[in-house]
Amino acid sequence: MNNSNHGFEEDWVILKSFFPNNWEALAQETHALKGLRKDKTAESLLRTLLIHVGCGYSLRETVVRARRANLAQLSDVALLKRLRKSAHWLHQMCCSLFEERLGGMPSDQSPTMHMLDASIISEPGKTGSQWRLHYCLSWPSLTCDFFKLTPVEGKGNGESFSQFPVITGDYYLADRGYSKASGIRHVTENGAHLAVRLNPDSVRMLSANGQLFPLIKKLKTMVKPGCTAEWDVTIADSADRLAATGRLCVIRKTEEAIRLAQAKLKRRAQKNHMTLRPETLEYAKFVMVFTTFPRESFPAATVLDWYRLRWQIELVFKRFKQIAQLGHLPKYDPESSKAWLYGKLLVALLTEKIMAHAERFSPWGYDMERVTHSQHLA
Repeated sequence: MNNSNHGFEEDWVILKSFFPNNWEALAQETHALKGLRKDKTAESLLRTLLIHVGCGYSLRETVVRARRANLAQLSDVALLKRLRKSAHWLHQMCCSLFEERLGGMPSDQSPTMHMLDASIISEPGKTGSQWRLHYCLSWPSLTCDFFKLTPVEGKGNGESFSQFPVITGDYYLADRGYSKASGIRHVTENGAHLAVRLNPDSVRMLSANGQLFPLIKKLKTMVKPGCTAEWDVTIADSADRLAATGRLCVIRKTEEAIRLAQAKLKRRAQKNHMTLRPETLEYAKFVMVFTTFPRESFPAATVLDWYRLRWQIELVFKRFKQIAQLGHLPKYDPESSKAWLYGKLLVALLTEKIMAHAERFSPWGYDMERVTHSQHLA
């Protein structure tokens, strides 16, 4: 074995150490190996799938590389079928890694929360097309219960609650890109509840008397880090058509978090040759979430906790968005597309786990195997 192959195998062994403990058992339980040749293993299958979803190679190039690495002898059509069969396996591995990351967060006793997001997918090559992938993950099952592709350009293709079917009585969590009156109205008119990070520049907030809500005045009363408040508000569009009545739940950031947020805004403004408004710097001191969640079950602190969960998953989404710029989405097959999505999320979660682990790596680069009995180290 040459040195490059040795390094390749060593890297794989290290990568495997970050997998969920039961990853091979999950392959059996989810029937991902059904129909696989007896001389092939869950390990060779996963390595082949990761060439496609992790490295971004097309199905055709993946099978060539898998054949040369003696991982699999199959066609691109067979690989697509195998990817589809592995969707549940990849999903269960994602769930296991999410549980590691979000241990202690509300789950079994919690209502179903639908976490919405979108990502731009650029297919490789100068002529590669761009798509916006709208997807919804439900907590605590972490299943992808909705998946939709739209062109990037064109009216009605942007981030919005309106891109998603809404189930009466369910709960929806989204980031500030979804803070638009029309989308909020879509949720409330269908009898569901939402919590969305407020973008004060994209909606109008009214007080109970119908006047413009004095947001800056209210925020300036919150001077201590960790201070929370909630106010009854109504969301309206530019024509003052009502979209929803609910609460604005706010928490003031720490001084360090404020410094970082304002520095980021200043860098962006300088890069784009823009002048920052004073209120924009004031908004950066707070996390503001508009919600229609029932007050009796979701006091302000609970709403903010749920948004914190959404933000923890958003960190993985951000990693996913970076990874999703690579690869060929099998966009004409919804089932294999979902498997591809789970594969991307798996890579994102592994990346997050490796980065966290790297902060405490030993000087030699890996963890020493745990010794179960007394022995000398020679």
